[in-house]
Amino acid sequence: MRMKTTKLPRKLTIIRFFEWFPKKNLPTNGNRIFDNTNFQIQNDRAYWVDLLDKIATPVLTNMSEGNLRKNMEMKYSPTWGARNKQVGYMEAFGRLIAGLAPFLSLPDDATGESKIREKLRKQALLSLRHGFDPNSADYMYWGLLKTRQPLVDAAYIAQALLSAPVALWQPLDAITKQRIIHEFKTIRQIEPRNNNWVLFAAMIESFLLSIGEEIDATRIDTAIDIINKWYVGDGWYKDGKNFHFDHYNGFVIHPMLVEILKVNTALGRRDIREYEIAYKRMQRYASFQERYISPEGTFLVVGRSSTYRLGAFWPLVKLALDNALPEDIKPAQVRCALTAVMKRLFIPSTFTKDGWLTMGLVGDKQTKIADCYSNTGSMYITSLVFLPLGLPASHKFWSAPFADWTQRKAWSGKPFEKDNPVKY
Repeated sequence: MRMKTTKLPRKLTIIRFFEWFPKKNLPTNGNRIFDNTNFQIQNDRAYWVDLLDKIATPVLTNMSEGNLRKNMEMKYSPTWGARNKQVGYMEAFGRLIAGLAPFLSLPDDATGESKIREKLRKQALLSLRHGFDPNSADYMYWGLLKTRQPLVDAAYIAQALLSAPVALWQPLDAITKQRIIHEFKTIRQIEPRNNNWVLFAAMIESFLLSIGEEIDATRIDTAIDIINKWYVGDGWYKDGKNFHFDHYNGFVIHPMLVEILKVNTALGRRDIREYEIAYKRMQRYASFQERYISPEGTFLVVGRSSTYRLGAFWPLVKLALDNALPEDIKPAQVRCALTAVMKRLFIPSTFTKDGWLTMGLVGDKQTKIADCYSNTGSMYITSLVFLPLGLPASHKFWSAPFADWTQRKAWSGKPFEKDNPVKY
């Protein structure tokens, strides 16, 4: 029996944002209104916006002023390897704006949320100028043949520019645009590792393709062909020669493969059927992700990069943004499940006293789970979970009432959907 999936997303029309006012006479915590006993959030969107602003502000406020290197509280894993420590600053910025981009794409209005969005958008644009300006103190480290990490985070910057061209690419001055193109072409000197890294090279080239620049087609086509060969079935890809049971299908493989194919099929370089099958596989993988979330608002913590927190749920939230969740997963249950997890993860001690993310999962006592490549900047990949903020507040993802997610239904004795494997 095949899992039901929705049809592929069509281009969305951005409608005017309408503020969703919370109900009165409910317990409050600042602008957040909630019932702690059962997760029934009355204004989840306000909580998400507030949290995104809290995460983004230290990075963007400093980088927009050319002070990120000066002021960022940079920490490194206890098992830090030999790589150049400068990579962390690009990691913080690139990973952050990849998650922030859809929110910045919404039109402005007279709401309090819009003021936050306008501030973050302005800071993101200024940060892009600093990051690509060789004369700026925050000019990003672009790596060498033996220091390959910048390839990863350049790809997240490319992802952001692809996601929000009107908000993040078009407003840039001509000099900054040329500097971005130059760095993206120069980084071709870095060969990706034989794992999910092949997609980073392909993502950068796909952005260049999208703006009509000359590309290295081999870096795109090799990545697509390799990842397709690594598919093992039922929505899962290997990450290199061997299969790894971790969250890298979420951190990188599914959403980046789909984005790369979207660009390349739209411009006639690859067969549309490749995009369609990759999308269906991502929908299947996302169905697992929704089931990972326990009734209590925890999720399965396995494998490397566990410090990346909610960045693992990129496929699930990308489908929510695309209006393409599997038919048995309602948008509201994704919102409610992830809000419950956020409230467990983002406790006060998950941030330093100055607002930077700590290394670990919950709080600041789990540094030992950091991998040899982990640093403070790495943590900002968690921002990918905020993609649904690119949907207007009137969208059912935000406006629908509280809904139980699968494990909450299952463990309270309520009917829930049976899980079935797929053959594509």
